[in-house]
Amino acid sequence: MHLNGKVAIVTGGGQGIGKAIARHCLERGLKVVIAEADAEAGQETAAELAALGDIRCVAADVAREEDVQRTVREAVDGYGRLDYLVNNAGIMIRKPVTELSLAEWRRVLDVNLSSVFLGAKHAAPFLRERRGAIVNIASTRGLMSEPATEAYSASKGGIIALTHALAVSLGPAVRVNCVSPGWIEAGDWKKRSLRHPVQLREEDHRQHPAGRVGRPEDVASLVLYLLSDEAGFVTGADFVVDGGMTRKMIYVE
Repeated sequence: MHLNGKVAIVTGGGQGIGKAIARHCLERGLKVVIAEADAEAGQETAAELAALGDIRCVAADVAREEDVQRTVREAVDGYGRLDYLVNNAGIMIRKPVTELSLAEWRRVLDVNLSSVFLGAKHAAPFLRERRGAIVNIASTRGLMSEPATEAYSASKGGIIALTHALAVSLGPAVRVNCVSPGWIEAGDWKKRSLRHPVQLREEDHRQHPAGRVGRPEDVASLVLYLLSDEAGFVTGADFVVDGGMTRKMIYVE
């Protein structure tokens, strides 16, 4: 992968999958701007990963257009270019649909889905200059559901559809793909105050056709491939990273 000196924005890069993506970017020579609503998490990650390369943290609520614009400006003004955008930030409010307020519904869609639109809108002019790429982080919840996840599932399904719409609109100058993770255990990738030992049962691993629960690195490595020129003929696609769970028939016996 020829990524040295290129610049990536990773939203929600202070914790979890986003932090793993930021780390993988730095390890492959990218300069990284993380947009993070949790200032504590963002500052911790920027300090922790600074030894790996050039990383900056912008305090940003990606549901706010002015914050997204400011994040893009930080990258372009600070580094003179923007090559990649990873729309990773997301939240979940898990409530029965009869108890979920309209404000809560809108908040989840704004953070998870509208932020992808805003990121693409404001990054696209700079990405076009560099023939760059966007990777959006969706979820297998965009393909199947558990109870009380209406807002989250709707937002992730929207990301999958928005991805192929953007791929058509921004191509060929900008490629756009998304990744839909399944069960990814990210306890070790939280900020220190929330970090906890990973406690998984053998049956948690065994139920996956791949034989284990996922790790943030599993997602990050695919994201880096999709950003790179090695994926030059790949756009508008959704890549499911779930250890095979969405392909598994489950019957009560």
